[in-house]
Amino acid sequence: MNSFLSSSFNNNLKHISIPKLPISIPWFVTLGYLVLMLLLPIAALITKSLTLGVDEFWRIATQPLSLSAYSVTFITALAAGLINGVMGTLVAWVLVRYEFPGRKIIDAAIDLPFALPTSVAGLVLATVYSERGWIGQLFAPFGIRISFTRVGVFIAMLFISLPFIVRTLQPVLQEMEKEIEEAAWSLGASSWQTFSRVLLPPLIPPILTGIALGFSRAVGEYGSVVIIASNIPFRDLIAPVLVFQRLEQYDYAGATVIGTVLLMASLVLLLVINFLQQWGRRYAIK
Repeated sequence: MNSFLSSSFNNNLKHISIPKLPISIPWFVTLGYLVLMLLLPIAALITKSLTLGVDEFWRIATQPLSLSAYSVTFITALAAGLINGVMGTLVAWVLVRYEFPGRKIIDAAIDLPFALPTSVAGLVLATVYSERGWIGQLFAPFGIRISFTRVGVFIAMLFISLPFIVRTLQPVLQEMEKEIEEAAWSLGASSWQTFSRVLLPPLIPPILTGIALGFSRAVGEYGSVVIIASNIPFRDLIAPVLVFQRLEQYDYAGATVIGTVLLMASLVLLLVINFLQQWGRRYAIK
């Protein structure tokens, strides 16, 4: 009887599949790299901020200067993301649906903010939009200043966030077949009905994803903004520049707290982006 139970137990064990852990050299290398590059810096920032205590953390994070910097950063970045959501969609549509001389050059120029050093971008924008610049001198007679104002911050954020919307939307537009539009037209749909009911629904998820990516990129921008803005508190001072100013003043606690607030905002943005990507899979064109 015991031998029968033992053999039956051994046979059952053979049918039990034990999952194998992906432990290998590439696994260890990947894990170690992520720990060194991502987890340790994030953990150090959060740990440093927690040592201040909740009351001190809250006091620094909600100072009038800090709140003003958050307002300038997030509101301006959101405005830049929304406008680029419209203009980036238009640019992507023209690049995909139209053939014209210089299209490849324009398409390659879209990636310029990725390759151009942000300090160089800020210098160029500050020069072009200054009161004597090519564009700024057109607004100067009306008393409108662009460089060294919050408008300049907005222009810089527009510049660096545009490629995210265009590059997110282009693959979706390339996969959309024109036969779908022709079928809608053959059924009597107008141009607006074809756009709003046939083309727009599958484009909404990538547009929102591009806006979220552009917004998150604009929130963390420093190099171009610090040059084109006057960086005056309660006017056009953004949170990343405020972190640098606190470090210059050896106020490491203040810099850490503001950096932690930006980190938490970035994590929320990542969750939103992941949600938008999962939601967009329902509209994926197969």
